[in-house]
Amino acid sequence: MIESFSDSVRSIAENKIIQDAIMKNGIHAATLNSDAVVSMNPVFSEEIETGKVADQKQSGRCWMFAALNTFRHKLSETYNLKDFELSQNYTLFWDKFEKANYFLENIIETASEPLEGRLVSWLLETPQQDGGQWDMLVAILEKYGVVPKQAMPETYQSSRTIELNRVLNAKLREDAGVLRKLYADKKTREALENAKTVMLGDIYRILAFALGEPPKTFDFEYRDEDKHFHRDLGITPQAFFKKYIDLDLNDYVAVINAPTKDKPYNKTYTVQFLGTVVGGHPIKYLNVDMETLKALAISQIKDNESVWFGCDVVQYSDNKHGIMDTALYDYEAAFGTEFKMNKAERLDYKHSCLTHAMVLTGVNLVDGKPNRWKVENSWGEKWGTKGYFVMSDPWMDEYTYQVVINKKYLSDDLKAAFEQDPIELKPWDPMGALAVMQ
Repeated sequence: MIESFSDSVRSIAENKIIQDAIMKNGIHAATLNSDAVVSMNPVFSEEIETGKVADQKQSGRCWMFAALNTFRHKLSETYNLKDFELSQNYTLFWDKFEKANYFLENIIETASEPLEGRLVSWLLETPQQDGGQWDMLVAILEKYGVVPKQAMPETYQSSRTIELNRVLNAKLREDAGVLRKLYADKKTREALENAKTVMLGDIYRILAFALGEPPKTFDFEYRDEDKHFHRDLGITPQAFFKKYIDLDLNDYVAVINAPTKDKPYNKTYTVQFLGTVVGGHPIKYLNVDMETLKALAISQIKDNESVWFGCDVVQYSDNKHGIMDTALYDYEAAFGTEFKMNKAERLDYKHSCLTHAMVLTGVNLVDGKPNRWKVENSWGEKWGTKGYFVMSDPWMDEYTYQVVINKKYLSDDLKAAFEQDPIELKPWDPMGALAVMQ
């Protein structure tokens, strides 16, 4: 059998050229479709000016950067600021602290479950990490507010989170063992909660040493583009969000496209054991067809408001050119085989899910229909066009899974659909995947 496979490779002369090209240059370089590169022109009929891109560096905070970027776009326009950033380190601190508490609470809730069972094994796989989704950041902002980057700047560890994650997860898994033993010894719930409080003190100290302590109040001083100086003394993070961002986050809903048989459209969904703040803003998605999702995004962009979105960025994308396009690589011609899974099958068979979050800041419409989208990434200016990517509309269809939309753009039917009680999905459902790409 192997001999026949080898003969089929060697029997076609052109195969040697393809083999040499891939061996020397790699799959992506050898199969790159230059026509796709040319067609992804970074010019758009509808475009929001958003300034210099941010850089999440060696961390998985893309979802956090994307959300904060949508807020800073509004703040920068309102207050005439250039290249202003909100503190991603501040939200990182509270996200990790709340995720630790969320994990320990889940360990207590599942203490009667077998250690080797799928649920507890799933919880222990990743006690906390950098990744997240829109609703998770909303829960943090509602509880803790936000601060300018100057009030809590980046540290070595906030920009390189791998060591911090290892330390936190080592401690949390150890804590999980302690809590389960207390339960097995028939200790009261109060005893478990008291033990958890001590554990959270350790987590807070680790975070404070690695990231710094979040400010309780700070002075906001800045000079706008007209050279006017402004000062706001002793403001709290919560008051800063209310005064300078001035958004009701409950006006925004997570709209998804998950075309699998178990998720009918125009229904809402949530995911078990997915969240950040216990009792905080819930995870809730409204599932719609792709044409509806894109129409909602276009309406928001036309109103000069950028759109948070989650996608699978590793599929058919090129960081150097800043292009995401289903025609970017010709794998089929190169390898002589077909790749035929559709979007639903890729979700069902674990080939694709949400891995990265960015911001839609433009769209190119031809006769009212989109053919490409402008994307603000958070990987710094060295990739794409000074950090901005171009996404083809076919790629949008196949690999975008979530957008965040102001309710005012939803039809009355969609608004009513969102008010439904959500259907609860298993913790390992692909819609529970977190944006965590570095």
